[in-house]
Amino acid sequence: MLASADLSRSLGYRIRRAQLWVFKDVSRRLAAFDISPAQFSVLSVIEANPGVNQLAIAQSLSIERAGLGRLVDHLERRGLVQRSASAINRRYYVLHLTNSGVALLGRLRPAIAESEKSLAARIGPRAYKELQRALSIFLDEA
Repeated sequence: MLASADLSRSLGYRIRRAQLWVFKDVSRRLAAFDISPAQFSVLSVIEANPGVNQLAIAQSLSIERAGLGRLVDHLERRGLVQRSASAINRRYYVLHLTNSGVALLGRLRPAIAESEKSLAARIGPRAYKELQRALSIFLDEA
């Protein structure tokens, strides 16, 4: 790898490199299920918030609404998500996991847990806890 004195000391650059490592690891593990990290995130949010509308998911995950629409279309075609018009506001669609979606999430969670274990092993349990704490502080204040 080529070195750059300025970049190698930049926190933003280091965070981005770490994010790429984690994303690549998670992507590889989820690929066995033909699911992307973004699709996993959407399924997880729907599971935790049955009947959530697409706008709320897009805002929660910082995904463009059009991009989320394509993700939901794909998940719906696979039979993992059911989309229906909101009874409260017909302009919104609400989302629920299907039984297949619930079952798939149950199979995906061990893959995500293995990725977390891999990260903890790479940096050590103490550094892993410190990183979790630091990121919580940063994200809670963002």
